[in-house]
Amino acid sequence: MTPNPTIIFGIRALIEAIESGSTINKVYLQKGLRGNLFYELDKLVKDKKIATSTVPIEKLNRLSKNNNHQGAVAQISPIEFYDLEKLIEKTIESEKIPLFLILDQLSDVRNFGAIIRTAECTGVNGIIIQKNGSAPVNAETIKTSAGAAFKVPICKVDHIKDALFLLEASEIKTVAATEKTKDSIFDVNFNQPIAIVMGSEHRGVNPSVLKMVDYKVKLPLLGEIESLNVSVACGAFLYETVRQRLQVVKN
Repeated sequence: MTPNPTIIFGIRALIEAIESGSTINKVYLQKGLRGNLFYELDKLVKDKKIATSTVPIEKLNRLSKNNNHQGAVAQISPIEFYDLEKLIEKTIESEKIPLFLILDQLSDVRNFGAIIRTAECTGVNGIIIQKNGSAPVNAETIKTSAGAAFKVPICKVDHIKDALFLLEASEIKTVAATEKTKDSIFDVNFNQPIAIVMGSEHRGVNPSVLKMVDYKVKLPLLGEIESLNVSVACGAFLYETVRQRLQVVKN
C-alpha cells in the first residue's frame, strides 16, 4: 500500500477507483503500455474525461515510490467537488449576495492554495475551475490553503465557458482581471451578484473567456513591473469586493 493516501497505482486499482466514483485529479500512464486491461483503463479515462499524461517509467516510480505500479498511477483528490448548478441555487436561496471566483487554468498549486485561503477569508461562495489544465487539489494545495480547501466549495466544469453560461442564466455578473483594458477595478460595482475571473500565471484570462464577461478591469500599477502575482491580484479583487459591501452595510 502506498504511503501517500492521494496516490494509487496499478491498472486494476485505477479502474476500480474510477468506477467507484473517486475524484481523480490526473492519471499517469507509462509510454508504450499495451494489453487488454490497459485498453480498458484508457477507454474509461477518456470516457470520464480525466486528465492524463503519458510519461516515462521513471516518473511513475517516483510518484508511486513503488516499482509494482504496472505502468499506471493516479492522483486522487483529497476533497469532493461540488455541482456548480446546485451551488448557485443554494447560494441564491441563502439571500446573501453571491460571490464566486473563477480560476481560468491556474497551474501553480501554491498560488491555488493561497487563493483558496483568501477566498475563505473573504466569504467566497464557491471557486470554479476547469477539469483539464488546472492546478490539482493535492496535499500541497491543502497545506498552502491552511485547510481552507475543506471549507470553500470547489466546482469543476468541462470548460470555463460552461460556468459563464450558468452564471449568466442566474443573473450573476462576471468581471475579469486583465491588463487588456483601460477600465479600473474601482469603477465596478461589486455590491451585486458577481463572479471574479482570474487568469493563469503566464497567459492571463483566455481571450475567448474575455469576450463573454460583463466587465474587464485592471488594478492600477504604479511601479515598473507590469503585473502582480495572481494570488496577490486575486486578494486585491476580493478585498475590494469586501470593502464595497461593508461600506453599504455601514450606510
